[in-house]
Amino acid sequence: MATPFKASVPVICVGNLTVGGTGKTPVAIAIAQRIEALGFKPGFLTRAYGAQIKGPMTVEPALDDVTTVSDEPLLLAAHAVTVCSPDRPAGARVLISKRVQAIVMDDGFQNPSLAKDLSFVVIDAERGFGNGEVIPAGPLRERVADGLARAQGVILMGDGEIELPVKVPVFRAKLAAEDEDAAAVRNQRVAAFAGIGMPDKFFATLANLGATLAVARAFPDHHPYKDDELIDLLNAAASANAVPITTEKDWVRISPAFRDKIRALRVRVEFDRASAPILDALLAKCLKPSP
Repeated sequence: MATPFKASVPVICVGNLTVGGTGKTPVAIAIAQRIEALGFKPGFLTRAYGAQIKGPMTVEPALDDVTTVSDEPLLLAAHAVTVCSPDRPAGARVLISKRVQAIVMDDGFQNPSLAKDLSFVVIDAERGFGNGEVIPAGPLRERVADGLARAQGVILMGDGEIELPVKVPVFRAKLAAEDEDAAAVRNQRVAAFAGIGMPDKFFATLANLGATLAVARAFPDHHPYKDDELIDLLNAAASANAVPITTEKDWVRISPAFRDKIRALRVRVEFDRASAPILDALLAKCLKPSP
C-alpha cells in the first residue's frame, strides 16, 4: 500500500460508515465555521458525487453549476474555498496553494491516499448501522469496529442512542432550520419535494416546524430535476394552494429559471452544550499542535 500524502496543514475528515445521508455536508460546514471562529482559514476538499472531473477543480459558485460539480460542492463553496478532486492529495495541494490553514474533507474517510489529522464519523442516531452488514448485504461501507478505530470522534446526529463497539468521544448534534426559514413555513401549506438520502426526514422537519404538507414527493438521492418535473411540481403546489419548498441540496440542482419560484429550507448543525466546548478544544489542539 502506498504511503498516504501528508499535507503541510491539518486535514480534518468528516465521513461516515454507511451509504446514504447522515448529514456529512452540513457537519463539514459547521466544522469549518468553528475552525474559522478559532482564527484559521478553512478550505473544503470533496470528490463531487457523479461529476466527471479528471483533475482538481476549484468551485466557482457564480460560474459552475450542478452539471459540472454536483450539489454538495456548491453548498460548500458558499462558505469557503472548495476544491473537487478524485485525487485527494492533488486537491489538497491546490488548497494549500490557496493558503488555507486547514482542510476539511467532506467524505473520504475510507480513502487512504491522504493522511488525516482528525477524523469524525457522522452517525444518524435513528438509523444507526442498519442490519450491521457490509455492502451489498447491508448499508455499511466497512465494519463498524474497523472504521471507529480510525476515528477521533463520533458525531451523533438527532435523537437516539447507539451502542458503539469501540470507545471514542461522542458529540451530540442536530439539524435546525435557520430562524428566518422556520418562521416563513410556520402555519403555511407547503408542497415539499426532496431528492436526498432520507426525504422523509425533510418532510418531518417541515411538519415539526408547524407547516402543513399538502404535497410531499420523494426523489432518488442527487436526482437531476428536469424542467417538466419542476413544472409538474409547481402545478401541484398551485392546485393545493401551497408554497413549493425543497432542501438547499435540491435547490442547487434546480434550473435557475425556476429558483425564484421555489423556497429552499436552509439548515445548520447545532452541537449540544456539553459537546461544543470539547469539540472546539479538539479542533484547537489539531490546529495548534504542541511544540
